[in-house]
Amino acid sequence: MFTLDKAARIFPETQTADVVPAITARFRLLSAEDQLALIWFAYLEMGSTITIAAPGAARMQFAERTLNEIKAMSFAEQSQVMCDLANRIDTPICRTYSVWSVNIKLGFWYQLGEWMAAGLVAPIPEGYQLSANATAVLNSLKEVDKGQQITILRNFVVDMGYDPQKGEGQRVMEPVVPPTPEQLRKKVFIEGVINPTVNNYMDLLNANDFDNLIELFMPDGALQPPFQKPIVGKDAILRFFREDCQNLQLLPERGYAEPAEGGFTQIKVTGKVQTPWFGAGVGMNVAWRFLLNPEGKIYFVAIDLLASAAELLKLGRESA
Repeated sequence: MFTLDKAARIFPETQTADVVPAITARFRLLSAEDQLALIWFAYLEMGSTITIAAPGAARMQFAERTLNEIKAMSFAEQSQVMCDLANRIDTPICRTYSVWSVNIKLGFWYQLGEWMAAGLVAPIPEGYQLSANATAVLNSLKEVDKGQQITILRNFVVDMGYDPQKGEGQRVMEPVVPPTPEQLRKKVFIEGVINPTVNNYMDLLNANDFDNLIELFMPDGALQPPFQKPIVGKDAILRFFREDCQNLQLLPERGYAEPAEGGFTQIKVTGKVQTPWFGAGVGMNVAWRFLLNPEGKIYFVAIDLLASAAELLKLGRESA
């Protein structure tokens, strides 16, 4: 009988990008000033190689009031607000920030960066030098591939602010995108895998059709995002899809399936995921590890950020 712990260990040969949580952990040990400077330098560095999409107006309506409040402050007050966010101080702005979705947070820092460049928000002091530790983190960030860079940048901003609850149901979602009309949907092709559940998972997620997507799961099914604990139960998984997965583009390439105990089937697929924030030029190299029950429902799926592009070509026992 499968447990979630046992399910999470299927395809143990999968090589994940452990550098991502490692760099994130090192970032969180930096001072607030170094964290803020590093985010700014990271945006500049990535901006030269990665096209960052401008935040959508609908998405940013939730941050507009806070952004305008900050823009009206003095430079000293603006710097204090940003330090408070990094230090997770209990202030009204920090509480507001904590309940935004990840994409709203990314848009917030993107807009502050644009205003810094335009002289409307307190810039990094002229001649500012990153500490040795912050410089090491930035250099590490430069060395990883683009898909890992965008994941790390997300991690930098996601836990800032002050959340007194640290519980469920506090997040401010972006406006829900309607599903793509049926006639405009495209079907994925996965070399080596012909499985209606897996193909439907990809197609429905690409179409933002989360209500039908969640019906592919068992009631006690689980989904494990990269470097996170499994999200268990259809209600929690649906919330995750709506908050974190709108307008993603899944590009599965190849995979293989094999029988597991109890009539279950385990399937591994590798490919890329593109986010609305970084356009079609950047894809995260990922693996999906599915465990399906005998009726073809998803008991468990893990999404792994792969260590390298070479991992896309490795399919474990199939290539052995």
